[in-house]
Amino acid sequence: MRVHIGTDHAGFDFKNRLVEALTAKGHDVTDHGAHVQDPLDDYPPFCTAVGEAVVAEPGSLGIVIGGSGNGEQIAANKVAGVRAALVWNEDIAKLAREHNDANVISVGARQHTEAELEHLIDVFLATPFSGEERHQRRIDLVALYEATGGYDPAPAQA
Repeated sequence: MRVHIGTDHAGFDFKNRLVEALTAKGHDVTDHGAHVQDPLDDYPPFCTAVGEAVVAEPGSLGIVIGGSGNGEQIAANKVAGVRAALVWNEDIAKLAREHNDANVISVGARQHTEAELEHLIDVFLATPFSGEERHQRRIDLVALYEATGGYDPAPAQA
C-alpha cells in the first residue's frame, strides 16, 4: 500500500523508524518531512502535504504524527477530501476505517510507546472501509458540506 507520512519535531525520531518498519512490511512510503530535527518547526505544512498527497492518490493512506496528534489532525482535515482521525486505541483505529473511511490517521508520539503507535498504525492500514450504505451516506454528507457549505446539493444550472 502507498503510505504518505509527515510529522514535526515531536514525532521526528519515531517517524524515521516507522518509515523503515513500514517499508520492511511491504508498504511504499513517501516521507513528507520533517527531514531535519528542528524543535521550532511547525506541523501544519507537513500535515497538509500528507493530506494533499493522499487526496491526489486515491487508495493511498496517510499518517500524521505530533505530540498529541490533535493539531496534526486539524491541519490535515483542512485539505478538501481528507478524513483524518485522531486514533488512541485499537477500536478507534478500526472504526475510523470501517465507518468513516478515514484516509489519514493522526497519532500522538508523546501519548503512547512506539510499539503501541506502530500497532495502531498497522491496524488502521489493514482495516478496510465496510462500504455499508449508512456509512457511505454519512461520508457523502460530510463531502457535500465541505464542497457547498450546506447539505442541499447545488441547484442544477440551466
